[in-house]
Amino acid sequence: MFTRFNRLFPVWAIGIAVIAAFAPNVFAEGKPAIQPLLALIMFVMGLTLSKADFVRVFKAPWPIAIGIVLQYTLMPLAAFLISTLLGLSPMLTIGMVLVGATSGGTASNVMTWLAGGNVALSVSMTMVSTLLSIVMTPLLVWAYMGESIAVPVSGMLWSIGKLVVVPIVAGVVMHHVLARHIQRIEPMLASVAMLAIVSIIAIVVALNADRLASLGPLVALAVVLHNLTGLAGGYGIARLFRLDERTARTLAIEVGMQNSGLAVALASQFFSATAALPGALFSVWHNISGSLLAGFWKRRSDDTRVGEARGERAS
Repeated sequence: MFTRFNRLFPVWAIGIAVIAAFAPNVFAEGKPAIQPLLALIMFVMGLTLSKADFVRVFKAPWPIAIGIVLQYTLMPLAAFLISTLLGLSPMLTIGMVLVGATSGGTASNVMTWLAGGNVALSVSMTMVSTLLSIVMTPLLVWAYMGESIAVPVSGMLWSIGKLVVVPIVAGVVMHHVLARHIQRIEPMLASVAMLAIVSIIAIVVALNADRLASLGPLVALAVVLHNLTGLAGGYGIARLFRLDERTARTLAIEVGMQNSGLAVALASQFFSATAALPGALFSVWHNISGSLLAGFWKRRSDDTRVGEARGERAS
């Protein structure tokens, strides 16, 4: 039941965004809950990590290194260039850069599994990029936007530490103590994380309901271009380095799917509701694009296996 629910995540995200746009008063009061909800997502992520996940980082450092470099170079640069080309306001631009400067999203692990990618690599990349985000996210935002907007680097460092590191460490410790029980409820844990993400989307869309008519289409275009740049760049660079197909798919999804929930939380805390809009739209869109791409790759893998089986029978 939980697995079927999780696969329909794009449907829930779009549905709640539409409801929040037409009934903002229902969700707007939930703004103080954004940070606790993000902490819950990080805690659930920590619950799913084991010692083996940390060991994998050292066993396969090369693909992880390529993915992390792309994560923190391609994505923030693409966000800034797209925002500049589309003439977005400084607040929307900082929202875009925040999305580009965050770590890989937790939903990327699910999409990698659906796409027939390397799930162990995906989990390792998400974990490493999330831990690096403590330093990289504030510094990258300052590097791109520091001249036009005051960027509270120290405040962001402290906030990310509380929202990311503490919940993840708590989750990892609990996983170590209750590993056998947690394995049985992992699909339910994923559902909890997705409900938290959907709640964040609803709150941010509600807070920006009056701006959606004028800003929505342009920001949506920026978000789509940003996400597609990450997906294409991750896959293309991986193949350029002659990494195998499964690894290339994994890097594409990891680079293209950002932790937009973190971007929303930071934008709401340190900037404005307008700055949180790109993150909210990214949360909706990257799950749609990730689902579509995962479905396409999964069908292609299945077709390849069927073709190989027929060839073996014919020979």
